Amino acid sequence: MTESIFHLFEYEFFRNAVFAALLASLTCGVVGSYIVAKRMVFISGGITHASFGGIGIAYYLGLNPVLGAAVFSILSALGIEYVSGKTNVREDSAIGILWSFGMALGIIFVFMTPGYAPNLMSYLFGSILTVGRTDLWLMVALSAVILIFFIRFYHIILFIAFDEEYARSHRIAVNLFKYIIISLVALTIVLNIRVVGIILVISFLTIPQSTANLFTNNLRQMMVYSTLIGIAGSLSGIYISYFMNIPSGATIIFAFVVIFGIAKAVQVGMIKAGIRKKMKSEE
Repeated sequence: MTESIFHLFEYEFFRNAVFAALLASLTCGVVGSYIVAKRMVFISGGITHASFGGIGIAYYLGLNPVLGAAVFSILSALGIEYVSGKTNVREDSAIGILWSFGMALGIIFVFMTPGYAPNLMSYLFGSILTVGRTDLWLMVALSAVILIFFIRFYHIILFIAFDEEYARSHRIAVNLFKYIIISLVALTIVLNIRVVGIILVISFLTIPQSTANLFTNNLRQMMVYSTLIGIAGSLSGIYISYFMNIPSGATIIFAFVVIFGIAKAVQVGMIKAGIRKKMKSEE
């Protein structure tokens, strides 16, 4: 079994899949920790589904679907941030409108595309085994940008995530940083669509982070733990999906859920052990 696993690295598509899993774990681990800390999961879901509109428009115009999704997602993310902050439209209402509008627009333009309708299954559910070199280089570039930005402005991001009013009181350009971060969230979502798909990418941004959050409330530690959990879950999912010949994206998310279940059981066991130890010391 071990020999067959290492034998897979002889194939370029499998090496690309492993590198993509590592890069996806890094970008989603960092950005997703901010999302969970800021309680922006619903916003991320809106951006994710709105990106389908960009994919549909790109197919209709004969452009790269990833480019279309990136542009549409960033505009959607900035639109949500602006509408929720500058108008009296509720944030959840703006997200719901954009969510449904993006999906509807994508379906319409795909239907209007001349010739055979393109196969969008890889965008909806992901296909990490088909990730190419161009996708990897884009993910490398995004990883570098995210790491540099979050390391350089970590304390500002920390203030914005947990106490936005405190950040404003210290004359920090909160709105500018929120626009930049939401744009990075959008790009992270788009470039990871090939890994797990539009339907499941939100899980990549929340499940490892929620698992890490069981053991720490420190944002920096959550980013590190989330990345490690993402690597463990995604690599496990790739191997299992390959040998069982089942969809890779769904298998990765299933692995995340299993890891979360194990971590939750460990947390409960630690709490019970702590209670028992405390009771014995009181006796």
